[in-house]
Amino acid sequence: MKSRAGVWLAGGLVLAFLLLFFVLPVGRVFITAFLDGDGTFTLGHFSAFFSQGLMREAFFNSLYVAVMSAVFAALIAVPLAYFTVRFDFRGAILIQTLGVLPLIMPPFVGAVALQLIFGRSGSINLLLQDHFGFTLPIMEGLNGVIFVEAIHYFPFILMNLTVALRNIDGAMEEAAMNLGCKGWRLFWRVIFPLAAPGFVAGASLVFVKVFDDLGTPLVMGQTNLLAPQAYLRITQVGLEDPMGYVISVIMIAFSIGAMALSARALKGRDYSTLQKGGGSIQRRKLGAGGSVAAYAWIIFILLLTLSPHIGVLLLSFAKVWSFAPLPDAYTLEHYATVFQDSSGMIKNTLLYCGLAALLDVVLGVTIAYLILRTQLPARQWLDWIATASLAVPGIVLAIGYLRLFKGVMLPEWMAGPGVLLTSTWVMIMLAYAVRRLPYALRSCVAALQQVHVSLEEAAESLGATKLRTIRRVVVPLMAGGILAGFVTSFITAAVELSATILLVSADSKAPMSYGIYLYMQSVSGRGPGAALGVLAIIVVAIGTWLSHLVVERTGQRFAARPVDDRLPPLALAAARPGEGK
Repeated sequence: MKSRAGVWLAGGLVLAFLLLFFVLPVGRVFITAFLDGDGTFTLGHFSAFFSQGLMREAFFNSLYVAVMSAVFAALIAVPLAYFTVRFDFRGAILIQTLGVLPLIMPPFVGAVALQLIFGRSGSINLLLQDHFGFTLPIMEGLNGVIFVEAIHYFPFILMNLTVALRNIDGAMEEAAMNLGCKGWRLFWRVIFPLAAPGFVAGASLVFVKVFDDLGTPLVMGQTNLLAPQAYLRITQVGLEDPMGYVISVIMIAFSIGAMALSARALKGRDYSTLQKGGGSIQRRKLGAGGSVAAYAWIIFILLLTLSPHIGVLLLSFAKVWSFAPLPDAYTLEHYATVFQDSSGMIKNTLLYCGLAALLDVVLGVTIAYLILRTQLPARQWLDWIATASLAVPGIVLAIGYLRLFKGVMLPEWMAGPGVLLTSTWVMIMLAYAVRRLPYALRSCVAALQQVHVSLEEAAESLGATKLRTIRRVVVPLMAGGILAGFVTSFITAAVELSATILLVSADSKAPMSYGIYLYMQSVSGRGPGAALGVLAIIVVAIGTWLSHLVVERTGQRFAARPVDDRLPPLALAAARPGEGK
């Protein structure tokens, strides 16, 4: 009876958190979009939206940018995934690792670096003009936004497609080749259709991420898209302006629609194979000509995708970089400026993202346990609600917070007299936690699925309480997944700008992402901004590497010992109060 009450209490607390900090704010945005000034239902705000030329332009521009970014991301990712999975050559794993690096850089930081390299007066165009007499308008207008977004988000397609290609049954490919299907026809008619689930999953993620990106268009001066328009309407006109809420509803609708369409596109089709292809087929060796072509393409793509990192690194050391392929002089002053003026932003980032990631893993472990280990009614709804935040843009969640908690004052004993809740850093941290909860949840669910229930039963049979069993048996065995969820939430929150830019009430409460954005707004501040960006990349990269290292060692340690060997020590540790302290 006691454990049952604990299950209900845990479920109630999780549901209360999701309702208060996700469902109600987003619901308030929806309701406001359909309410007139006197509180009556109306569709007039939507008709006013489509009657304005600027709004129609922003709507179609956002669709165009999101679709074309997904297309160009596919052109980068598909050959890279196919070459590294299906052919035998050196450096395949390194290539796949380097291909994921763009995700650890904020896209708006990459936009500044790419302008220096591929812009009208960038390194590439200066060299082309000097030697060949022409330039390439890569970074002009919306095409520049597409270029930046495609380079930043193509790893979503690369990672999903790589897994899908590895799971293809090699016998199908061999059978097609025996029937004379080779080359491009083999890829298009056999391999790619079998890997379609991975491709569609990645492409839909690219579409959603690009559709709600705010920082990149703002840095590049392209405000004729939906996310920048929502930001401008709320910040310039005010929270009472209905157009910002209409834009928010449209953004959510298209994000959910993209995910639903991706699921519907695969519905009713069978992509299953009899065995996984990773161990059933040998990688084919390329001939001399094929090797040269493959390496040339891969090197070109890697140079292209790593160019933002190269550009940011050069800019962080550049004393003067103007109308020249490379900086004219180098300095460490930018890093000194960052450590002197922005050390508080670094501390804020560690605080906000650390607390958000910690909250995410606590919620993730709790929801995973309620789903997989209890019979709580409607427990699956907790998973669905938590995962739904993937489809809600950061700027929409921030608008919901500002609207729902408008005028709410904190108690004097907490923050002193007259402090608004929306002016505190707590709102930023909560937005990070809600937006990154699906990442931690998926890691925790996967980790708990690998923990055999007999381990818990053994501990309880020896007298351990349910709570103690969870703390001493379940959580230690989930350590790898919990750490992976924590790090994923932390590093993705560290580069969040959409929610941050609306919720930061003072520079003293700003994290690194907001500081980078402020620096990048002026030419004189781009050096310190790049230095701060390099520090953010280093923090994210170290965190990613440590998480992989710990997860791998944890998996090897537990995989080397059968469940029966692990059961007695774990059960006894849970049952004996003094053991293991």
